[in-house]
Amino acid sequence: MSEPVWHLLVGGHQVGPVSPEDVRSRVRDGSADRATLAFGPGLSAWTPLGAVPALASLLGAAAVPPMPPPPPRRAHEIDFEVHGTEMQFVEVTLDPGEAVVAEAGSLMYMTPAIGMETVFGDGSGAAPGGGSKLMGALLGAGKRLLTGESLFMTVFTNRGAARERVAFAAPYAGKILPMDLSKLGGELVCQKDSFLCAARGVQVGIAFQKRIGVGLFGGEGFIMQRLTGDGLTFVHAGGTVHAVDLAAGESLRVDTGCLVAMTPSVHYDIQLVGGVKTALFGGEGLFFATLAGPGRVWLQSLPLSRLADRIVSAASRTGRSEEGSVLDAAGIGRIFTGG
Repeated sequence: MSEPVWHLLVGGHQVGPVSPEDVRSRVRDGSADRATLAFGPGLSAWTPLGAVPALASLLGAAAVPPMPPPPPRRAHEIDFEVHGTEMQFVEVTLDPGEAVVAEAGSLMYMTPAIGMETVFGDGSGAAPGGGSKLMGALLGAGKRLLTGESLFMTVFTNRGAARERVAFAAPYAGKILPMDLSKLGGELVCQKDSFLCAARGVQVGIAFQKRIGVGLFGGEGFIMQRLTGDGLTFVHAGGTVHAVDLAAGESLRVDTGCLVAMTPSVHYDIQLVGGVKTALFGGEGLFFATLAGPGRVWLQSLPLSRLADRIVSAASRTGRSEEGSVLDAAGIGRIFTGG
């Protein structure tokens, strides 16, 4: 039986695969500690070494200092509840002074003490430690412009003395996925139109696809959205959502439009469907998206592009039938006359 292998995030870079003995050596030489994020067998997300039983037992209490307490969140801590089944909305509860940022046009309702403000960029520049507000706003706006989104976002802040509520609705049938970035290694890559709202402090940026083939044929172009920070964010997907955990070296081929989000450790590429006949007449397009682990991917059963194609097709058929169905007198007449 082969020895399990692991991947580590060291200095912002992925290292691996490494064996448990390699992990022990890195801890001894100081290049890793119990807070270093690891991914491997049995894990669905990046996890601190000290919280992985298979590794913590090897490290030993004497060899490794106790884990420091987690740093306080930079993003606002918000409470939420997702309502509905197919047409969902998320209700966010804010303590006094807390805020949430959202895409323009996604608001459903809010209680009286919620203040609404339109900001330039993604609204994260005013978060603690955010640096220059003006430069942060300009960079955020530029990133959103590249992803095809509006230059502005809306910030909803609780300006009252009690807890208040604000709700945001999904744009079409599907599911709203709550994502805690602090449990996903601080980063998530998703399709451009999937972001719905997030706790203030989460940065909405861009993720360039470096491979030309992925950019041209990957369904999302060269640019996807990159959500970074340590707060809650809410992503919308069409139809039913299926999460898949990929081990190191494990791969999956999916329709290019069905990819909703993935952790940054997942390798994304495209692959030709098959022969010329299959590509032209198979009805599945010319390319698959190939996803290789380690990491987690979220897939949707009903991409918006597929839904739009079906609506346009149905509308065109309805328009033709209005000119005369085969069941009306004119239609029956055409059957016998050949008109």
